[in-house]
Amino acid sequence: MGVSAVVRLGVRSAASEASVNSITLFVVLLCLCILIGHLLEKNRWMTESVTALLIGLCTGIVILLNTEGKSSHILVFNEDLFFIYLLPPIIFNAGFQVKKKRFFQNFMTITLLGAVGSLVSFVIISLGSMQLFKKLDIGFLEMGDYLALGAIFSATDSVCTLQVLDQDETPLLYSLVFGEGVVNDATSVALFNAIQKFDLSHINSTIAMEFSGSFLVLLFASMVLGVAVGLLSAYIIKKLYLGRHSTDREVALMILMAYLSYMVAELFNLSGILTVFFCGLVMSHYTWHNVAESSRVTTKHAFATFSFVSEIFIFLYVGMDALDMEKWKFVKESPGTSIGVSSILLGLVLVGRAAFVFPLCFLSNLTRRSQTDKIGFKQQVTVWWAGLMRGAVSVALAYNWFTMSGHTQQRGNAVMITSTITVVLFTNVVCGLLTKPLVRLLLPQQKQFDSILMSSESEMSLAMPLLLANGEDSKSSMSSDTMPRPSSLRMFLTTPTRSVHYYWRKFDDGYMRPVFGGRGFVPYAPGSPNENMHQSLLGEQIIVE
Repeated sequence: MGVSAVVRLGVRSAASEASVNSITLFVVLLCLCILIGHLLEKNRWMTESVTALLIGLCTGIVILLNTEGKSSHILVFNEDLFFIYLLPPIIFNAGFQVKKKRFFQNFMTITLLGAVGSLVSFVIISLGSMQLFKKLDIGFLEMGDYLALGAIFSATDSVCTLQVLDQDETPLLYSLVFGEGVVNDATSVALFNAIQKFDLSHINSTIAMEFSGSFLVLLFASMVLGVAVGLLSAYIIKKLYLGRHSTDREVALMILMAYLSYMVAELFNLSGILTVFFCGLVMSHYTWHNVAESSRVTTKHAFATFSFVSEIFIFLYVGMDALDMEKWKFVKESPGTSIGVSSILLGLVLVGRAAFVFPLCFLSNLTRRSQTDKIGFKQQVTVWWAGLMRGAVSVALAYNWFTMSGHTQQRGNAVMITSTITVVLFTNVVCGLLTKPLVRLLLPQQKQFDSILMSSESEMSLAMPLLLANGEDSKSSMSSDTMPRPSSLRMFLTTPTRSVHYYWRKFDDGYMRPVFGGRGFVPYAPGSPNENMHQSLLGEQIIVE
């Protein structure tokens, strides 16, 4: 073996050892975040994301001291790592776990807040930064940079608020915050992708129309692709029913097809976030009911675990990367500039958020007949607060635009990166620490009130079959044209109205579920998920006879 081969082997071994050491330390930190987060579960102030951020900051300080100020992290940020491996399980689990009825009942409000609101915030942040940054010595920024800033800081991160809210205790508020967050992220990333495709240095009416058309087509095509992949997975599993031989195949197929939807969207330059969200939503409605009982338990917890670990990973890294000296050395000579840029961006986020939350909630309330369904002012404040936090999506988009593989050598780009990290840290730590007290202050009686409503709904749903005479079918009875309109909250909770959801259920039961399966529509087959139910019903029939 030659000397050069020995040297290459030694360098490769040293690099492999350094990589193993870095990954080992990062896994240890992930375990530490989970343990400390569990111990602080009942804490009035702390949340999982804030805990991970603070641990990342402390770890970054230790690494910075050990390397004599050369580095603060053990892994180099790569936006591909975030968009390809970490983001898909978070968004898919969001669609998979969402309570679909509540989500679609508030779909118009969620679309208003998530899509229209993101566009309003995008315009305010882009125009505001374009006007206010001229007074600061930042460096050369083009029109595309200002528009990119609008897309970057329009992406919210409501993880802190969702960790405090409970979809069983505050169903309306949770649905709004959760749904808006997903649609908002998808809209922001779609805007960002559209900005990258067009030369926006000289905007005119033609370019603006093409930009708007491309953006709308991107959103629609992404939703259609997600629904198509979800339905395909449901049809394959329903027809083949892999679980009769191996539940491992079912679980593997669901996970891989969910990931496939995201990668196909990225392959065709669509919004992977929107695609994988709708894929998860369709899979939970059809595919999940077609698999064996053991596969249902496994997939539900597997998706939730992947999402949880990815979120902790992201916040831990953001905490460490906040102290990266390579970026801060460009702004250390004029720290006032970085503070000014961060303050302006934070102010624009506050104004841009308020500019659409309260007006759009007011418009939404005009369409809500029941007083109990209206979004109260305190709930509007909570929705506004939930969207103030900026997180991993903003960081990833900023790195994608202003750096090359996590590095930058331009002063203006470095200022934008450090300002983005500053805003993310401030909103997550300060706003995150105040989230629990604020929600408890604004909604002190919400838990008790919703528990009463849920109890009332549960009692009525159990009693309803007993109220039907002569074994009349409950579905046909409740969908009768002679059914009176709800005249009270109790009737409203138990009586369906002629809504979009009502007509969708008729179409779903008549056409979709017989083909793609779902709850109550999976045909009996030996070893199928409903085999036990079939056998128990058969046993009861034998006993009666």
